[in-house]
Amino acid sequence: MAERAGRIWIGCAGWSIPRSHAHAFPRGASVLERYARVFDAVEVNSTFYRTPRPGTCQRWADSVPDGFRFSLKLPRAMTHYARLRDAEAALDAFFASVAPLSRAVGAVLAQLPPTLALDEEVADAFFGAVRARVRRRVVVACEPRHASWESGAARALWRRHRVTRVAADPPRFVADAEPEGARPAYWRWHGSPRIYHDAYSDARLDALVRSLQQAGEGWAIFDNTAGGHATADALRLRARLEGLDVLSPPREAAA
Repeated sequence: MAERAGRIWIGCAGWSIPRSHAHAFPRGASVLERYARVFDAVEVNSTFYRTPRPGTCQRWADSVPDGFRFSLKLPRAMTHYARLRDAEAALDAFFASVAPLSRAVGAVLAQLPPTLALDEEVADAFFGAVRARVRRRVVVACEPRHASWESGAARALWRRHRVTRVAADPPRFVADAEPEGARPAYWRWHGSPRIYHDAYSDARLDALVRSLQQAGEGWAIFDNTAGGHATADALRLRARLEGLDVLSPPREAAA
């Protein structure tokens, strides 16, 4: 299925639905099915800790409509323990396990540890291996958290392997508040001022709307899940973008 150009994908890190916002989601056979009737994307953070079994991935795929997209966070075994080295076998095993989701994978995310400085040779091999294992339309996103990744060498890496550097909030270094590299862009908002806990103000969401409109297409993922604010902020952002032709059309329930 070809993706429509100029599309904005909105979602949360995980598909849990806080009780305080349950009224905004239609009934469904599962929480994921309910979530996917409102949002068209989700970032799966559980894959960072444990690779799901193929049967689990098939259930996820069967729970969402055709237009829904998953962003899969790459396992910490690759990013944090192996620190991007010798990833070929691990990547093969990961993508074999999630193969039932292949039609619905819209992005893969590598979040790097704050202590991981850029090693050009290692990073080049890793992101080349990731890009070789996904379809061209799939976004390969990276959230580096060490200032060495704000360099000409990193920018060349993004171009070479069509990687988008995440626009993170709060930023770890000055430049990573804005997206860089390939498009579509990928915003990952963790909550501010308290990371993971605080909701975003109307002014901050309005600023994100302007950034999304300027980019023309991209992903906006809310990771401030600790207090249940991610769901509310994603709903508020979606409401602000209603009527824009870059926003995905209403979704129908999966058969």
